[in-house]
Amino acid sequence: MEESWDFEFLSRIADGCLSFLSEFVDDWLANDMRVSIFKILLSWLIFSLVAIHFAWKVYGSTVNDMYYRQGAGQNGGTPEAAAHLSGWESKAGDPLKSHRD
Repeated sequence: MEESWDFEFLSRIADGCLSFLSEFVDDWLANDMRVSIFKILLSWLIFSLVAIHFAWKVYGSTVNDMYYRQGAGQNGGTPEAAAHLSGWESKAGDPLKSHRD
């Protein structure tokens, strides 16, 4: 009994996809303004994605190296605190706070 229900469900999905595709092909071949705008936007999207892909292939390692911090420490080469400040800026006599406070 479950097999017939699964087959019916799959056949409904297949019929829905086929009807959508047939309407899409009919609209695609209609050559009205709506389809022309869609074709222009679709080609622009595909062109942009291809250009981003090739640009990342060429310049990706350079960009990654620019933002990758090298060196030892918590943040790569960044010092823990600025040299002219003593840890957290605080008033004299205040205890230093940690993450847990």
